[in-house]
Amino acid sequence: MRKFGDFSSAAIHHSEPPQNTPPPSAAPNAHDLGNGTPSISWPVNRPRDYGSWDEKIDRDIRAREQANIQHASTVNRDLLPGHPRALSGIAIRAFLLGFAFAGCSLLTVWLAYHEYRIWRAPQFIATLSLFHFLEFYVTAAYNTPAAKTSSFLLFNNGREYTAAHTGALIECLVTSTFLPTWQSRFSTPYAIMLGLALIVMGQGCRSVAMAQAGTNFNHTVQRRKNEGHELVTSGLYAHLRHPSYFGFFWWALGTQVVIGNKICFALYAYLLWQFFYHRIR
Repeated sequence: MRKFGDFSSAAIHHSEPPQNTPPPSAAPNAHDLGNGTPSISWPVNRPRDYGSWDEKIDRDIRAREQANIQHASTVNRDLLPGHPRALSGIAIRAFLLGFAFAGCSLLTVWLAYHEYRIWRAPQFIATLSLFHFLEFYVTAAYNTPAAKTSSFLLFNNGREYTAAHTGALIECLVTSTFLPTWQSRFSTPYAIMLGLALIVMGQGCRSVAMAQAGTNFNHTVQRRKNEGHELVTSGLYAHLRHPSYFGFFWWALGTQVVIGNKICFALYAYLLWQFFYHRIR
């Protein structure tokens, strides 16, 4: 009786499966991994029954692969650099906005924690970065045919828009540095919480309105009815005539409340009211 663990060499020999000897045609060559599998240097479209590597095989297979490559002439020109829907332009804008949002958000927290009043400036930039990113993202997600690099609204929103935000940032820097008492009268903790609530509500209202309108939404006023355009009367549009304008109005005022701008708050309220009043009419 054989004891446990007492195995003869014959038993070991019969317990192993028989090994198959590879045929001569599949013998390893300079481009094998040693188990009959070609190395990564062998082209993807290699024949299954490959033989020895030579220059003719290399030339023929790579020529066949080259013929299958799509050249730039077959690609939509709008997606190429310098065109309205350039993928490179979209990528760099999204990257820079994300970097600005993350960097300024962290800087805001650090400055506020150490009680530097200047925290309001990076907070304003972070809010702007998120707004412009969402303008493109919502357009791309729910109104894809209209998505362009200009959908970020970074450089095509008019000089007045740029001047307004520049003035707001300047007022914030000046009051934070030289007039802290003036700023503190308007920027109390309760006022800051109210401003943040207005920003969240306004941004949410605008983004949801854009999504619900879908392909019926456009960043520019349309003088003529386009084919396929429909009047949206559901969702937010069942309660508000222009929910995207409503959202932007309160979002903009909220940004000024948070950073404690008295002058720009009054200017924003007046100018935005006039702008949307005439635009709607």
